[in-house]
Amino acid sequence: MPTHDKNWGNRIFDGVNYLLLTIIALVTIIPFIYVLAVSFTAPHIVAQGGFILWPKEFSISAYTYIFSTNTLMRALGVSIYVTVIGTLINLIFTSLLAYPLSRPQLKGRQIMLMAVLFTMLFSGGLIPTYYVVKAMGLINTLWSLMIPTAISAFNLIVLKNFFQQIPDGLEDSAKIDGCNDVGVLFRIVLPLSMPAMATFGLFYAVDHWNKYFNAVMYINDNVKWPVQVLLREIVINANSRVGDTSIEETEIQPLTIKMAVIVFATLPILLVYPFLQKHFAKGVMLGSVKG
Repeated sequence: MPTHDKNWGNRIFDGVNYLLLTIIALVTIIPFIYVLAVSFTAPHIVAQGGFILWPKEFSISAYTYIFSTNTLMRALGVSIYVTVIGTLINLIFTSLLAYPLSRPQLKGRQIMLMAVLFTMLFSGGLIPTYYVVKAMGLINTLWSLMIPTAISAFNLIVLKNFFQQIPDGLEDSAKIDGCNDVGVLFRIVLPLSMPAMATFGLFYAVDHWNKYFNAVMYINDNVKWPVQVLLREIVINANSRVGDTSIEETEIQPLTIKMAVIVFATLPILLVYPFLQKHFAKGVMLGSVKG
């Protein structure tokens, strides 16, 4: 509605909406600004306390400390490996199961769907899951961070619904040209599903990057810790060693080091998101019911 056609009630309503959205945006962004500002603030300024939104005295001492050894870079490498390989495993396994479940001619399809839905409502629990991972020989390996979560039941159902929207005529034409079911999936269905794959790839990647509890449970060797577990150790334990010396033995404020590690752990996923964002708005409605 043009501005000159709005009455006072509509203008007040719009003003209240803008005010609320601005407040929500500030509440969301200010903690990130605070973390970034503290990480670049001189330690003696941080020691004085107070809320910092801009470095009063710029310093990179915290970043110099955390990069004084390869501990953080090694953890970053583990996180990147788990995120990339784990996301590929997620997308491959999810699409390989979602496609046959989207075909109405598959025998036992409803039983398999009910089994998938059952896992969304009930799980074996923490201890049985641990024993399953242990029985598979995955304890203290990076595969324990990827294989047990290879398929998300929710993403599987949504991707199945998306595959069902692809016209059957395309698949029939491919089969007439000599494609089997595997060829139809990889040559017809998946190329048409790139927005869906990009969206779920983003979901899976963020989940892998932020996950730390599985690593705490299954990884005993701190050399194999992802960056989130290292961050957890630094945040809850001031004696953690991420540089040449423990945090307590340095003159740098522990808070400054913690904020620097948080920035370092958050930055990679923030850099990747803009490249997939164009698919996100379209992909967020994937598999929805259409009238």
